[in-house]
Amino acid sequence: MVEKPIFIVGVGRSGSTAFHEMLSEHPQVTWLSPLCNLCPQNFFLNRLLMRAIDCPLAGTYLKRKIKKSEGYKFWEFHCKGFSAPCRDLLAEDLTDKVRAKIQKIMSAMLTNKRNRLLIKVTGWPRIGFLQAIFEDAKFIHIVRDGRAVANSMINVGWWRGWQGPESWRWGELTPSQRQEWEKYGKSFLALAGIEWKILMDAMDKAKGSIDSNNFLEVKYENLCCDSVQVLKGVLKFCNLEWSEKFEKSIRRHPLENKNYKWQKELTNQQRCILEDVLGDYLKKYGYV
Repeated sequence: MVEKPIFIVGVGRSGSTAFHEMLSEHPQVTWLSPLCNLCPQNFFLNRLLMRAIDCPLAGTYLKRKIKKSEGYKFWEFHCKGFSAPCRDLLAEDLTDKVRAKIQKIMSAMLTNKRNRLLIKVTGWPRIGFLQAIFEDAKFIHIVRDGRAVANSMINVGWWRGWQGPESWRWGELTPSQRQEWEKYGKSFLALAGIEWKILMDAMDKAKGSIDSNNFLEVKYENLCCDSVQVLKGVLKFCNLEWSEKFEKSIRRHPLENKNYKWQKELTNQQRCILEDVLGDYLKKYGYV
């Protein structure tokens, strides 16, 4: 039985991968590996991998070589529509069939030692949907300066904003959003900023549907500044034990705050557009 699963959520390019890598070092957590995508129907292979990781000799090598995965092919195989819905997934989207299936599969992945499930998903929060599957789930929201996120978005190959909002994953623009986009000549950078706002609004709405004791917000900037102190708070929130061994393992993941890139890589005009688009939200989240 899955108890108090931990879900890392947030907008893509917000530092959730680095955070996931760190938290995955904890000896009590089970995480999704590339095996889940390669053989989604043979989910027991992931459990065998978790056991192998705890072997004295092979474990160290395996942990270094095998990357953590969000497992979207795995999710899509067992839960149609999970990977790329056009809007956030809500509790009312969940069927009894899918609830029972996901509970059974995730439970089968756990080991006696690694009895806490750790999952990362980005984009739509999916909090309502996931909490309807696991009532005692813990959610950790990774937040990063929207200017840095937007600049990072336009520099990755998977960003679909280049095809316009008609072809992306975040639904149609509202009249006010379209007006805002067109105000800047349909700037792609402005569109990336609007995407960040859409997803942050979805997160605010989603977190209001769950117990505040099960929701924690972690700023990427604080994680870079003092990862040890941030992770101590995270482990307390997750009801996981701190140890010197865990501290030593997370220190092997040094982080550099790269928020400066948006200022260095964008023109003066582009920086002005981005700050204008994100202005109120930057104030709301403490970035000005």
